[in-house]
Amino acid sequence: MRVLVVSTPLGRLGSGRGGGVELTLGNGVAGLLARGHAVTVLAGAGSRLPAGCEAAALWCASGADQPSWQHQGHDAPVRIPAGSLLGALWDRALSEQHRFDRLLNLAYDWLPFWLTPHTTTPLAHLVSMGSVSAAMDGVIAAVARSHPGSLAFHTAAQAADFDLVEPPLLVGNGIDLDAYRFNPRPEPLLGWAGRIAPEKGLEDAAAVAARLGLPLSVWGLREDAAYAARVQAGVPPGTIQWRGFLPTAALQDALGRCVALLNTPKWNEAFGNVVVEAMACGVPVAAYARGGPAELVAEGVNGALAHPDDLDALEAAVRRALTVPRPGCRAWVAAHASREAFGARLETWLQSLPG
Repeated sequence: MRVLVVSTPLGRLGSGRGGGVELTLGNGVAGLLARGHAVTVLAGAGSRLPAGCEAAALWCASGADQPSWQHQGHDAPVRIPAGSLLGALWDRALSEQHRFDRLLNLAYDWLPFWLTPHTTTPLAHLVSMGSVSAAMDGVIAAVARSHPGSLAFHTAAQAADFDLVEPPLLVGNGIDLDAYRFNPRPEPLLGWAGRIAPEKGLEDAAAVAARLGLPLSVWGLREDAAYAARVQAGVPPGTIQWRGFLPTAALQDALGRCVALLNTPKWNEAFGNVVVEAMACGVPVAAYARGGPAELVAEGVNGALAHPDDLDALEAAVRRALTVPRPGCRAWVAAHASREAFGARLETWLQSLPG
């Protein structure tokens, strides 16, 4: 197949602003390339393709970043700024669609979903979030009815947020295991990674780290500086070690040093890329049993689960996670979330589309 992958309209690839979509794109593209497909990526100006995607073509477009839906009210209207990157991406995609067999949208935005019945090349959507907006819920439900095979989801918990007419198609996600080094000798250090924003629940991880008397290394883009300051003020000095946003090579080395990773989402995470990244390094995960991570963490196999928003339960889960053998964490990723397996699932889905 000739596949055009349209990226997130939140910044350039490599900036971290696109969150987990950037990792999904890199591993999905590499997985499709490895299976013999020709892939072109359309992304924001200044983007760079990650390792493993060298054989893909990269097209760039310029424009104003799209407001992210998770930071708007549930009933907020659809907003597309003047000179938007979203509009520029899809103007290029539509004008070039005749050159491709499939269009693959990775953006969680109203416009590409609305375009589904209006393209001449089949348009597929890998939905990257759960329900955060009435407008998005509506357009996803409409596509589920008009073009049910064109939607895929990461996990069952994510898909359950939406009004679907058929059982959801689940493709999970995947990572390149060769990019993650197993670390059998961790340091007395807890880890947390993600966008620094309220829906990620960093304050809970920091509170439990303080209870346990262990420092908490935090990796991720500081999206909400005021929120970060509040979290830091709520725990003893020295509890949080701010490490910033790191590319995969540096992140995996740092993650591997942790005795456990804490995952504390306050919303329905679609998957939980960092959960799998940590496990690939041999790091067990203590996570809230909410959203995608609840389907990734197997009690006693690669970590431990806690009742959501319960600090006592989270503390107990961390203590249980510390007893999990580290080799089993990496073995779970190899069996369930490799780049190769993800590429095969994407291929099967895209080939199933009519047209």
